[in-house]
Amino acid sequence: MNNQEFYHTTVLLHEAVDGLDIKEDGVYVDATFGGGGHSREILKKLGENGKLLAFDQDEDAWRNKPDDERLIAVTENFKYLRRFLRLHGHGEVDGILADLGVSSFQFDTAERGFSLRYDGPLDMRMDKRSELTAAHILKTYSEAQLHKLFEQYGEVRNSKQLAKHIVDKRKGMNMTTINSLKAMLAPVIRGGNPNKYLAQVFQALRIEVNDELGVLKDFLQQAALCLKPGGRLSVISFHSLEDRIVKQFIKKGHWDEENEYLPSEIKPTLKATTNKPIEPTEKEVKVNPRARSARLRIAEKI
Repeated sequence: MNNQEFYHTTVLLHEAVDGLDIKEDGVYVDATFGGGGHSREILKKLGENGKLLAFDQDEDAWRNKPDDERLIAVTENFKYLRRFLRLHGHGEVDGILADLGVSSFQFDTAERGFSLRYDGPLDMRMDKRSELTAAHILKTYSEAQLHKLFEQYGEVRNSKQLAKHIVDKRKGMNMTTINSLKAMLAPVIRGGNPNKYLAQVFQALRIEVNDELGVLKDFLQQAALCLKPGGRLSVISFHSLEDRIVKQFIKKGHWDEENEYLPSEIKPTLKATTNKPIEPTEKEVKVNPRARSARLRIAEKI
């Protein structure tokens, strides 16, 4: 697998990049380089004095980095956006793009542990330098922690029963592989589509392993600070939890829908450019079914 090129079928390619309203001599950020599709499209639109800073914590992603001196590669999570923009001398930028999806390569690489379709280790780390894995969560989290995790991040319908089942069964099992987890969960799977149920469980574990929602919140706050007035933010999300956070932040400047103690001076610094999220066309979904759940929100710095 080490020699296999990192690939990814880029979702909402033109819509997301066009949403940045690129200036030829501008400075832009691709916060999630992945297979490089969005980065290549941005580079096409930049002149010789333009710059693109691309972030990706997954070392595999950089296998197909374009040989272009306008591209600055940052091998870190986009939660460090502001720090590394400053490090490279760009306190403010003209546009920032983020595609929050798991790459096709990550899904199709069995040893990364993201996909139901292959057996492999229960890993799910985007950054292989981090220590927390899905196996560790399943082995060590309390019943209450697991219940909350599956309910909030996976929206699993019988999350309480699922958590109890895992805690009851894990003592006598070596639960380190995807197939071992699927076998263990078989008695508690609900609904007519076992794969959908398991996908929700896997989503919850992946979000926890990579702190995806916490990272997204950090990123959005920093993105709003790092954009020049009139600069654009283009974010593609793939499930309702992410999309809700992006929508709320653009609308209100925060994402806490229930906290009445938030200071009233928090004001949005971004304005949505469209009333509704942009969705993939039927043609794109036909070519790439994984695009089906994608939602693109574009905002401009006020």
